[in-house]
Amino acid sequence: MAHLGSRRGRALALPVGLALTASLGFLAPGAASAAELSDAPATVAAFSGPKLSYVVNIEGGRWTAASVRKAIAAAGGEVVISYDQIGVIVVHSQNPEFAKTIRQADGVVSAGSTRTAPLSAQSDDSVDEGAQALTPAEIKAAAAAATDGQDPMEPLQWDMPAIKADKAHAKTLGSSKVTVGIIDTGVDDTHPDLAPNFDAAASANCVSGKPDTTPGSWRPKKGESDHGTHVAGTIGAAKNGIGITGVAPGVKLAGIKVSTPDGFFYTEAVVCGFVWAAEHGVDVTNNSYYTDPWMFACKNDEDQKALIEAVTRATRYAEKKGTVNVAAAGNSKFDLAADTITDTSSPNDTTAVTRDIDPTECFDYPSMLPGVVTVSATGAKNLKASYSNYGLGVIDIAAPGGDRTEYQTPDAPAVNGRILSTTVDGGYNYKAGTSMASPHAAGVLALLKSTHPNASPAALKALLYAQADDLACTNPYDIEGDGKIDAVCEGGKNKNGFYGAGLIDALAAVK
Repeated sequence: MAHLGSRRGRALALPVGLALTASLGFLAPGAASAAELSDAPATVAAFSGPKLSYVVNIEGGRWTAASVRKAIAAAGGEVVISYDQIGVIVVHSQNPEFAKTIRQADGVVSAGSTRTAPLSAQSDDSVDEGAQALTPAEIKAAAAAATDGQDPMEPLQWDMPAIKADKAHAKTLGSSKVTVGIIDTGVDDTHPDLAPNFDAAASANCVSGKPDTTPGSWRPKKGESDHGTHVAGTIGAAKNGIGITGVAPGVKLAGIKVSTPDGFFYTEAVVCGFVWAAEHGVDVTNNSYYTDPWMFACKNDEDQKALIEAVTRATRYAEKKGTVNVAAAGNSKFDLAADTITDTSSPNDTTAVTRDIDPTECFDYPSMLPGVVTVSATGAKNLKASYSNYGLGVIDIAAPGGDRTEYQTPDAPAVNGRILSTTVDGGYNYKAGTSMASPHAAGVLALLKSTHPNASPAALKALLYAQADDLACTNPYDIEGDGKIDAVCEGGKNKNGFYGAGLIDALAAVK
């Protein structure tokens, strides 16, 4: 399924608002060592099944990795890259029994295919999200409402005063010594609102599972999704008299591209993204996606268990290196604390099947992994967004992600209930989703890191939660106004299933 907007779970397509056209978008010593691809070419050539990608998780250190690489070659695998620092090896193989075989090798903890579609079956279809740039007339109207010190389109950003970012900017814009990595579909760093803050040295393309640092490799190609570019603007669009203003307009931005041209975020790319961030001075990562092809990967499946293990190792490694990882909760209206959830969309790269899963055993990852900040979305009235996943004990914090304008109408001069941010080719558009909520939280964490440069990831997360504005449960919750209860919020004022610890507070972060 090549259309990103038809299957992603982090940015949501919503009807067009009053004044501007909404995007239909949905919705990166100890260095990794690449082994020789010619370990056993004759053995590899003996298999003619579909070519798949695998992760092999090992125990022990480099000596174990060397031994396992020999076993990989004997089983018909080619090593793409070996992340010895976390014990994860990325492999390609045409042996249909590769995973089963390599699991028997000494030193292997788990192994599994990262996809159900063969590598050769991936198309290069363009992703058409229906995004439209603002017209000159719309830009002029927004600029007319701007006050001194505001960027021209800032009056349309209801989300910034909602989290007191406008007041925070009067104190600080954030430190240029702090870097936020956007692990996503790529970032168009040529955008005039992003270029001033972009850090090319901390950016890479991780789509293959192995980092590519070719200049510009982190950008979305023509026809690919602008999702990561939109996320980047929310985090750190420069306060430079142009367009919009990000939550932390003084920090650095890094683009870590992990999405295929079709919009799939596979495990090997996600692992690469976290390891890259860990080793290139990234203080905060934003993750507005779930890892394909399983919306929920289950520990009772040998393949899926290996995928969870690989990304868990990568996120823990990043946090150990000083990185706070933030992720979007998802747009399926799921109660992630329910006894069971019905998943009808997985695997999404071949033929989906209907499964009832237990969310304590099956994870939307990286969002539901230990240590990752899980963010739900609110709209312009500070209510849970109609689409946002929720769940007591799962949601850590809430942030503006936007909603249908008719559900949550912003105060004037803002006219659209979605989130306005940067798009490719120097433009701007609206999107809504937990994809848009997560970068607000990442921006506030960047402000916290700017204020407390020596704080550990654990300390930064504790501050984020402690400083959040309490939001009590919204019950009854009938966001559509049709007399039906759309969701039930559990918990108290200080911690509940809709809003976690509450709504993020940018002003408190800089005091």
